[in-house]
Amino acid sequence: MNQGSEKVHPAGALRASLVFNYNIPTLGVGFMFFIVTLYLMKFATDELLISPIVMGVIFGVSRIWDAVTDPITGYLSDRTNFSLGRRRPWLLASIIPISLTFYMIWNPPALGQAGVVIWMAVAVILFYTAMTMFSVPHSSLGAELSDNYHDRTRIFGVRHMIWNSGSLVALVAMHLLITGNDPRELAFYISIVASGVTALLILWLVATVRERSEFQGRGEVNPLVAFGDVWRNRHARLLLVVFLVENLGGATIGILVPYIAEYIVGRPEKMAVYILCYLVPSVLSVPLWLPISRRIGKKRLWIISMVVTALGFGGMFFVDENGDTLISVLAVICGLGAGSGAVVAPSIQADVIDYDEYLSGQRKEGAYFATWNFVHKSATGLTLMLTGFVLGLSGFVPNVEQTDGARLALLTLFAIFPLVCYLAAAVVFTRFGLNEKEYQDIRRELEHRRNHPNRQ
Repeated sequence: MNQGSEKVHPAGALRASLVFNYNIPTLGVGFMFFIVTLYLMKFATDELLISPIVMGVIFGVSRIWDAVTDPITGYLSDRTNFSLGRRRPWLLASIIPISLTFYMIWNPPALGQAGVVIWMAVAVILFYTAMTMFSVPHSSLGAELSDNYHDRTRIFGVRHMIWNSGSLVALVAMHLLITGNDPRELAFYISIVASGVTALLILWLVATVRERSEFQGRGEVNPLVAFGDVWRNRHARLLLVVFLVENLGGATIGILVPYIAEYIVGRPEKMAVYILCYLVPSVLSVPLWLPISRRIGKKRLWIISMVVTALGFGGMFFVDENGDTLISVLAVICGLGAGSGAVVAPSIQADVIDYDEYLSGQRKEGAYFATWNFVHKSATGLTLMLTGFVLGLSGFVPNVEQTDGARLALLTLFAIFPLVCYLAAAVVFTRFGLNEKEYQDIRRELEHRRNHPNRQ
């Protein structure tokens, strides 16, 4: 273990510095994910003149491929046995691929139209693969930092705040790209700075956060058994369904904001304002959700968040060229709903992993987060492909006034589709049964096993 790095407190009461050091790389990673998800499609269609159908296919294939690499990364991360631990070697190895592929995305060379398409396809696929090397081990490490039921909500609440702080910085960069005279040159400088800062922040985590030695070497040897255990875990199985349905609807939201601002509201210069109306309450409300989750429970808070998010985006269907105020108000509502869900969802995931240890005696955070990410990214990939095809078939043409058919397609994908999916996910999640009392019983049994290993 690193000299001078901070120890983990499994029973809770984590030091604020440890929570911060663990989460600080998500400032850079959040920046990258946000700007790629929210603006790359429009940058490619409007600046590089790539068809939205082609970009939809590239995004879809990249996320589906990324979903395939998640289980591999999760399993190997669980089985990694280095002096740095199980997770930090992966974080260290992700630095160069993340930085290089993010630069590639925003700086395609002059290769002709076919060459640029191939370049973008390779760059996007490799970018999401590199991010898998970071995101699965990082989420797994977060679940390992504490066994405390509510302290985990704090860990992932801070993660949500720092991640979305990176998104706020990305919003500034995106505004510069939209309003600047030379977006290609600006993209070059932004990619250089973002790659360097993200690399330094990941190095900081690796140098300052220790891993729990008692988890070392406790992953399942057989990968089929490892992922079979995830499916046999009734709580994890239900979460798989919830994530699938929720992310089918949620994937269209980010990618279509620039299109809604320009082609529906007619105020592309206000896009940054709309996103701020979403991100700021999502970040600032995190301290509010922590005590509320203690009072009403994680499950109830997540259900409420999905319903609020569904209704907020459903209301977007009524946005038109005079809808500047309406879209701003609805964005605040959606930000509050999504923020509370983002705080409690990964905390619930960590609790479900402890239930697996209760059943199997192993620690398989990598396998679990990889499986959930597989579902998340598969749903995202399918929805992005659907979005590209719907835009192309509806008669969408960049940089001109859209037909009624194209406008209807944009509003349906942006509002009605998420409304249905979020409500369906909330209904499914009402069947989730792992509450705080059951979790505390599980923790007591696990502590008994650790203190009396020969009596199991």
